[in-house]
Amino acid sequence: MTRPTRRMLSSLWSATTMVPVNSGAAAAYRTLFVTVRRLVLGRRVTVRLDDGDLTLTVTRVDSRLDVHGLSVGQLTDVRVEVSDIRWQGGVLNNATLILHNVHVRPGAPPLVVAAPVEVTLEVPAPMVDDMFGRAAPRLAGGVGEDGVARIRFARRPRLGHVEVDVSVDGSTLWLQAHTVALGARRWRLPARTPAYPVRLPELAHGLTLTGVEFAPQVVRVTGTLPQWRAELDRKRLEDTVTGLSVGMVLNLTRLGRSR
Repeated sequence: MTRPTRRMLSSLWSATTMVPVNSGAAAAYRTLFVTVRRLVLGRRVTVRLDDGDLTLTVTRVDSRLDVHGLSVGQLTDVRVEVSDIRWQGGVLNNATLILHNVHVRPGAPPLVVAAPVEVTLEVPAPMVDDMFGRAAPRLAGGVGEDGVARIRFARRPRLGHVEVDVSVDGSTLWLQAHTVALGARRWRLPARTPAYPVRLPELAHGLTLTGVEFAPQVVRVTGTLPQWRAELDRKRLEDTVTGLSVGMVLNLTRLGRSR
């Protein structure tokens, strides 16, 4: 990918500042979206955050790009899918973000706004084992190839295990045991068996956990962010597009805080 020209960057900037009332605005917004999509799709991208670098591969960026919506600065919903995510020593398989009602608010500086944002993460079994071990050192937890979550004593793994389901209620994660296994013997627990609550820490930027599902060797976690917005002045836009085209680096350490 060649370095973007000053004329191209000027055109992209006009997309965020143009009063959105005509077909010219729609063309400018389409140019901005298509350019960024072409720069990142299928490439390994490093996102520089205040608390460390995040690297990932972008596999999908989609939006309907309705002409009427674009003429008023509205991109409707944007779906972003990424894979092989590495951050702070951990590895995630896949993540999906669905940004609803994405639109640009012209101003000084313009704002890019989405509300709400749905987030889905696929956490591999080894990472689940590690997180569970740090939270409860005497226990070990994991998800097998059959998609069943099991908890056992860390120091006596052959003693047996308990199979559990998980549900989310606000800021509490509930572990519901349903089966006990000792060697080849299994006992189904009564439905009235009390669930074990695990209080969740406050998540960044108001993110709320909405669901946890088990799949073979994976825990699928979903959450919702009520609103995301970021300031985008001309220099930040130029730095972002230039960084992506030259080194596939997106620097978010200086962007206006999402909130």
